[in-house]
Amino acid sequence: MRAMCWRSGRRLRAASGVQSHYLEQFERDMGCTEAEWLGWLPAALGHHAWQRSGASVQVSVDPGTLQIDWQKAEPRVLGQARIPRLLVRFAFTGLDADQRYVFMKRFDLYMQRGGG
Repeated sequence: MRAMCWRSGRRLRAASGVQSHYLEQFERDMGCTEAEWLGWLPAALGHHAWQRSGASVQVSVDPGTLQIDWQKAEPRVLGQARIPRLLVRFAFTGLDADQRYVFMKRFDLYMQRGGG
C-alpha cells in the first residue's frame, strides 16, 4: 500500500491510520450503524475466536481476552447530514502493550473507511 503524501513529500496525517499505543480500556465514537459494524466485525477480528452476546463480543486474543461493548447513540447532525453513531468500549485483559498494539493495528485497518 502506498502512503499518501503532499507534493512536498511529507506524509498526510491521516495516512498512518493507526495509533502508537492502546490502553487496556478505551472508548470510541464510531460513525456507523450497528448493521454496518456487525458486517465489518468478523473481518476485523480475523482468525481470533469470538462470541457475540447482544451488543457485545468476547474475543480470544492469546494470551488474554478482549471485551467489546457497543450502544447506539444519537446521530451526529452536520447541517442536513445525519451521521449514525455507535459508542464502542474496548477492554483488554491479560495482554501487554505490544500485544494490544498488534491486535488493534489490524483491527483499525479493517475498520478504517474512506475519507474523501
